[in-house]
Amino acid sequence: MPPQRQLGLVSATALVVASMIGSGVFTTSGFLLADLHSPARVLAAWLGGGVLALLGALCYGALARQFPESGGEYLLLGRTLHPAAGYLAGWVSLLVGFSAPLAAVALAFGEYLKVWLPFSTPRLTGSALLLLFTAVHAIHVQRGAWVQNAGVLAKLLLIAALLGLAAARMKPAPVAAPAGFSVAAFAVSLVWVSFSYSGWNAAIYLGGEIRDPERNLPRAMALGAGLVTLVYLALNAVFVYAVPVEQLAGRLEVARIAADALGGARMADFVTALIALALATSASSMLMAGPRVYARMADDGCLPSWLRFPDHGPPRAAILFQTTLALAMLWSVTFKALLTYIGFTLGLCTAAAVAGLMRLRMHRGPSVSVPGWPWVPSLFLAAVAGITVFTIARQPAESAVGLATIFIGWAAWRFVGGGRKRGGLV
Repeated sequence: MPPQRQLGLVSATALVVASMIGSGVFTTSGFLLADLHSPARVLAAWLGGGVLALLGALCYGALARQFPESGGEYLLLGRTLHPAAGYLAGWVSLLVGFSAPLAAVALAFGEYLKVWLPFSTPRLTGSALLLLFTAVHAIHVQRGAWVQNAGVLAKLLLIAALLGLAAARMKPAPVAAPAGFSVAAFAVSLVWVSFSYSGWNAAIYLGGEIRDPERNLPRAMALGAGLVTLVYLALNAVFVYAVPVEQLAGRLEVARIAADALGGARMADFVTALIALALATSASSMLMAGPRVYARMADDGCLPSWLRFPDHGPPRAAILFQTTLALAMLWSVTFKALLTYIGFTLGLCTAAAVAGLMRLRMHRGPSVSVPGWPWVPSLFLAAVAGITVFTIARQPAESAVGLATIFIGWAAWRFVGGGRKRGGLV
């Protein structure tokens, strides 16, 4: 039985916002300053990442109108390119799309709270976070969404409070004349920024549980990506202008440094709490979205039947399976290696989905409405291709592991589902 459509536009948009606003916005700009040497250039990089996310959201919105079902790239690639491409997308989601980021978010949550929880370890605290949200989302779809929505609202209110406090106390530090502009350095900065914007497509994973999906899915992705872009620009303006460049360049904890400069230890603790909430809602969003992919794959016979959608309620078996994988990575010494190639592999998946959209448009003609056709999807593909090339140049070993992961997924497809015809271009 297909899942019930219980989620509206607000819940879908909240899922996108929660998926996007994680730890990246609070930690990336120090590294960008080290390469770009200018706060204005750093903000330009964040704006560029937001534009790329909006282009992707417009493309995925067009796909959502054609396939308003759960499953994410697994469904989209299987329908627009080939069943093998869909299986590979599901394979990537299983290993590096959700499990590894969940482990990383949980560990980061524990690390941020270790000062306040001396009786625990970061891994224990992170495990408790995962188990808590597993219970929340396994009990009831709508109640899990309510918790998610409340967390996102609290996060946005705290961010607004932070911005208000910062505006009242802001005395921008003097900015020296920056070094010469490097196109290569700016392009590489977009690689880092794009990681922080990942999650703009989160609503597509719950397409089968969203009311009026042809209308609400495109709106949720566009609204979520646009709102997060504005939030990122405002937050980073505070971070990079509150403290001299030389004090932030190359530093990870830019948010806490800026907060301490603006309001002392109390404001720094406030920012730490905000980051912990951002990480918690990010974990919640992934535990909502990821299991829907595995349940859809099980419905299609590509994963064991016990992972299928139940007759009523959320896919509890898939949620428990997702949590088990994340916990295994959280307590493993090797899970960090997966995180280094998340951007590479997921970038290939989103690019393939947009390529599938272009193929579908050329096959069906104007009946497939694509905003800004053909420029929007073409610009998105060109940007992702450039980011992928720079990732390979900067991290060849991790990129090779990412390609190896895809090859292993292809081998698994040949063994598990290679004979299946279901899911081709329709």
